[in-house]
Amino acid sequence: MTNTNLSNIGLDKKSSDEIANHLNDLLSNYQIFYVNLRGFHWNIKGKNFFELHLKFEELYNDALLKVDEIAERVLTLSKTPIHTFEKYIENSEIKAIENVVDGDKAVDNILASLTILLKKERATLKIAAEAEDEGTVSLMSDYIVQQEKLVWMLSAYKQ
Repeated sequence: MTNTNLSNIGLDKKSSDEIANHLNDLLSNYQIFYVNLRGFHWNIKGKNFFELHLKFEELYNDALLKVDEIAERVLTLSKTPIHTFEKYIENSEIKAIENVVDGDKAVDNILASLTILLKKERATLKIAAEAEDEGTVSLMSDYIVQQEKLVWMLSAYKQ
């Protein structure tokens, strides 16, 4: 007899729904973060143009991969990922920023965005661990390690 409280990957359905909600919130924030990074890449000016232009491209490519991974994890949990800009804007704590040409302002925005993402990833990791959702735990752990290092590097850049 099948347990109707378990998802198709063997996790508690109620916990999976909660994790998927957290992931959708994270997805919304990543989409706005991605768009901001693209704008920084396109519009940056000044003496650090070459260095920052390349770094911002690296960061938006990474954010784009994470967007896809998060959406696919939501689907793995048998839920639907948020997929409209209207919902991204409505749900995101990270706010869209435009016309940033100053490198320091862009880096400050990235650091502030990473603070938000790390907070959300840690919260998602916690509920996923409690639900024994190793797939989400692993994803969040990888993101956190990578972003903590990025915060350190960008903070060192600013000094």
